[in-house]
Amino acid sequence: MSIVLPGSADTIVAQSTVGARSALTVIRMSGADAHRIAAQLLTPWRPTPPRTAFLSTLRDKERSQVIDRAIVTVYYAPSSYTGEHMVELSLHGGEVGPALALSALLAAGARHALPGEFTRRAMLNGKIDLLQAEAIADLIDAPSRAMHDLAMGQLAGHLSTRLNALREQIIEIEALIAYDVDFPEEDDGPIAPARITESANNILATMDALLATAPTGEMIRTGAIVVIAGAPNAGKSSLFNALIGMQRAIVTDIPGTTRDALEAMVDIGAWPVRLVDTAGLRAGADAVERLGIEIAEQHVANAQVVLVCGDDESSLARALERATELTSARTIAVGTKSDRGDAPPLVPRAPNGSTPHVFVSAHTGDGLPELLRQIADVLGSTRAPLSADNPMLTRERHRVALTRARAEIAAFMDAWTAEPKMPAVVCAVHLYAARGHLDELIGGLDLEDVLDRVFSTFCVGK
Repeated sequence: MSIVLPGSADTIVAQSTVGARSALTVIRMSGADAHRIAAQLLTPWRPTPPRTAFLSTLRDKERSQVIDRAIVTVYYAPSSYTGEHMVELSLHGGEVGPALALSALLAAGARHALPGEFTRRAMLNGKIDLLQAEAIADLIDAPSRAMHDLAMGQLAGHLSTRLNALREQIIEIEALIAYDVDFPEEDDGPIAPARITESANNILATMDALLATAPTGEMIRTGAIVVIAGAPNAGKSSLFNALIGMQRAIVTDIPGTTRDALEAMVDIGAWPVRLVDTAGLRAGADAVERLGIEIAEQHVANAQVVLVCGDDESSLARALERATELTSARTIAVGTKSDRGDAPPLVPRAPNGSTPHVFVSAHTGDGLPELLRQIADVLGSTRAPLSADNPMLTRERHRVALTRARAEIAAFMDAWTAEPKMPAVVCAVHLYAARGHLDELIGGLDLEDVLDRVFSTFCVGK
């Protein structure tokens, strides 16, 4: 059965494609009056069979002027994206035609959709859960292949399935306690406390495994920070340009050219990476360059991987020493300008552990594939693997809700194993609270503030 909230009985309409010069524009309309409104403006109007595209002429209702010829697809509730009656119009692209089409639909009785309102209705009508709704937004905004793949897995329900299984395990413990309280003498007597303890420990282990994925999920959303650092004129900007495949950084032989940090998002292996080019690390710089160096030092301190660059043995050794003073992140020693024939030898073990080494030439491309492999290996060695069997928490909301649920299960265990023993009904309060946090996470509760925060980030057409 559909859930109707104030205002959700309206028929909504929005342009679902980018409002710019394009071959096609898609306009979607959803609600109880969607078919009635469309029938007023489209000739011919063919509401059956559903989900069959047909060619029709869209006219302005007041002046009967032709706006466009559209490919129309009609959907009936509940077999649509929103679970409501829907109409989709594929029109010619541009600015004027789609604007006129929207105006005609609004004048005929539709209301302009709010951000995320189509997907919100889909969730409220049981087509998807809240995690899948978030996955749709992540899919649209994905800056990398890794984020795209993670969003597709969440949209397929991998994370929802895992959390629903946790919820069912909690309900099972609640049922065992209720049975033990209400029917203590039935069948084989009271429920063995060890059985409930084992079930609760299994829940805690599953929650811990999910919470451990949060740093990887966050990294995939925002990108791993990989900073290029080293002495001035060590080839950092040339390496940055070579890795991103375009000319972004100014490259000269004058030390101190890079005064600020440049960033670019790239895919390296399975991982999205925020590649950062920084000012050269050196002493004795002027005041303006010193500001750039301070920014570079901050980026190195916050990095997950640092590419320490040097074009000779001494500059590479000094750069490694300075980098390890600033950060505990993994470092990769990069001997630059290898095409000049004076690449530095392998440097000794760095203070923070074994340091991979690679020689590269931004000019010829030599060594770049090996450097990319080294970066991917370092990131992969410190992060959970990406797979359908390992769903990840991708948002801070997920981590907070699951952390609270875990705290309630831990509190239940403390109460359940306490001496003297606490009443079972008192212990079970924590189970109920834990289940509530999971319901909030999945979207099983009508929490308007949570929904408002989630859907406010959506684009209007979704």
